[in-house]
Amino acid sequence: MNSEELLHGFHDQVRTELLAFLSTRATEIAGQATEAGELVDVVTRFLQDGKYLRPTFAYLGWLSRAEESTAALRAAASLELLHAFGLIQDDVMDKSTLRRGRATVHRTLAASHADATSTSTERRFGESAAILLADLCLIWAERMLRTSGMDSQALERARSCYDDMRQELAVGQYLDLLNTERERCELPDVLRIARLKSARYTITKPLLLGAYLAGDDHKLRRVLGQYGDSIGEAFQMRDDLLGIFGEPAVTGKPAGDDLRNEKITTVVAVALDRAGPRQHRELRHLLDGDTTSTRGQDSIRDLLTETGAVEQIETMIGERVQYGRQALQHAELPERVRTELDRMALTCVDRSS
Repeated sequence: MNSEELLHGFHDQVRTELLAFLSTRATEIAGQATEAGELVDVVTRFLQDGKYLRPTFAYLGWLSRAEESTAALRAAASLELLHAFGLIQDDVMDKSTLRRGRATVHRTLAASHADATSTSTERRFGESAAILLADLCLIWAERMLRTSGMDSQALERARSCYDDMRQELAVGQYLDLLNTERERCELPDVLRIARLKSARYTITKPLLLGAYLAGDDHKLRRVLGQYGDSIGEAFQMRDDLLGIFGEPAVTGKPAGDDLRNEKITTVVAVALDRAGPRQHRELRHLLDGDTTSTRGQDSIRDLLTETGAVEQIETMIGERVQYGRQALQHAELPERVRTELDRMALTCVDRSS
């Protein structure tokens, strides 16, 4: 089997497993409270448009030491529910209006219970319902993993990794909240937040989870960790650039969402560090006062480019991708898995959404 065939149809298989799992949950919820059925409908639609990166990396971690398995694929697919948990809550915290080109979950739920007399009541309902739906996704993710068909020894090996992944996600999200309260956040701090909130939970931990499910190989996990941390950071840096310079029609998110939420992302931290006195004053003034208007956001973009921050971030992305790919060269991996991981490294950064 060559690399192109390795993951052929994988997304469709993940989608099928998720739909089957959610169909069972819908039946259960219908027996408990028919009114809550819309929660399953909303998350089912939400999961249709995912990139399925986390399931992909988890399954590649599995294939690094084991053969193809429906149970392992089902276990990997469960990570998309964990991702839904994170995205839904993140959108509530950021007051985001769009995700994947559609209304965010909290806005969808608010619209379905529109109150003509009170938009604040409508908004509050949507946010509260979305938090509850995110909680359900967190519960369902573990349930889908636990009932995937993996044997008990494999699940026990992976349990600590799974717990660490969820904890790091929550801690990273909290640090991201603190970040918006600070006047200045140094690049090492921003990278630490990126590693916890996104990089490790997107690539490293899913890879390691799959490897733990497949067996106990410390040397393999070290290599996968080196690859995952490097490519994960590069992935987040690309996200940071897209969050400011990306086209909404392509990214599926509002233009300048990170600026509007006053986040000190990697590109902003680099710009503040590189800026001369005038540039620093102007950028700091804009970040403190005008991050919502088109004019203000355009001025910030100009300064990020003028300081050389965008160019430096591109260089940092390239360095991390090179290091991650090199980590695979001498690893004891099936050639088809090595080739697919190498391809995924490029997929994570050569993108516009």
